[in-house]
Amino acid sequence: MDMISIPSGYSADLDLHHLQVFDVLLRERSLTRAARVLNVTQPALSKTLARLRRCFDDPLFVRVSLRMEPTAKALDLEKSVRAVIDSMRTLRTENVPFDPKTSSRNFTFCVVDAGVIKLLPPLVKLLDTEAPRVRLSAVQFDAEHLDSWLETGTIDFAMGSFSHLGKGIRRQPLWTETYVSVVRRGHPRLGAEPSLKAFTAERHVLITTFGTGHAHRRAERAVEAAIAPSNIVCRVPIFLAAAIVAKRSDAVATLPRSIAKVLAEDLDLEVITPPIKLPKIEISQYWHSRFHNEPGNQWIRSVFARLFRESRAPARRPR
Repeated sequence: MDMISIPSGYSADLDLHHLQVFDVLLRERSLTRAARVLNVTQPALSKTLARLRRCFDDPLFVRVSLRMEPTAKALDLEKSVRAVIDSMRTLRTENVPFDPKTSSRNFTFCVVDAGVIKLLPPLVKLLDTEAPRVRLSAVQFDAEHLDSWLETGTIDFAMGSFSHLGKGIRRQPLWTETYVSVVRRGHPRLGAEPSLKAFTAERHVLITTFGTGHAHRRAERAVEAAIAPSNIVCRVPIFLAAAIVAKRSDAVATLPRSIAKVLAEDLDLEVITPPIKLPKIEISQYWHSRFHNEPGNQWIRSVFARLFRESRAPARRPR
């Protein structure tokens, strides 16, 4: 590995965080996006970039239109900086056992709100007995940053159904999701198995996941194709919000079956069979190859597989 050349007067100013900032800027080519990936303010990021520029005696990134393009010096440093980051990550985790009974680690993962409704109750119950000090942080999806978040370790893993994730992202299928609709109990016109004419005549609330890259978009399009635009009363980005609208009106909300069952019980809704063709979606957990052998990451993935992998499906090796 080539050594990183740092002017001696500034060497004490440089630490792993600075190299991580440099790495994310190389990937994102934007101060705004890099700040979001790193969960820091843009002024703080600008300050770190200024220090990097002093350390390497080079601008490193210059503004070209709306992008921050790397200089020749930055491109020359790219391979060495990433090697240092990977080496430090290995040193931190290699041969270090992870004990869930004593660990106070916080695991961060991306999931749509429907996933939170399904995943967190049984997960929190399990952690109470097996890992009482472990904590979880669920964050909303952002398709533009998901690859980078996984690669940099900003999040530990993601849950859902995504086809756009890039090289280095591994996945393990857990269950196949189907769709049903929910209406308020005692709906005046819809029974458990409504006709196509009756179903399409009702007003509908549509859950939109535009911009997340999630495969729910296929179900959204299927509902849009069947229902007249005038009968789509509103669009919301949150599954729970759609269910509440259905609870407090005669509107119909079409949801993943596993989420609908939970919400129907909690909100006293009726589950009905929509008379339209809706997709089946394979839900998986995703992580980056960089963290495939990291003990804590392996443990939390095994917990999700144990809790949520369909028992009737043959076990499939993560890839």
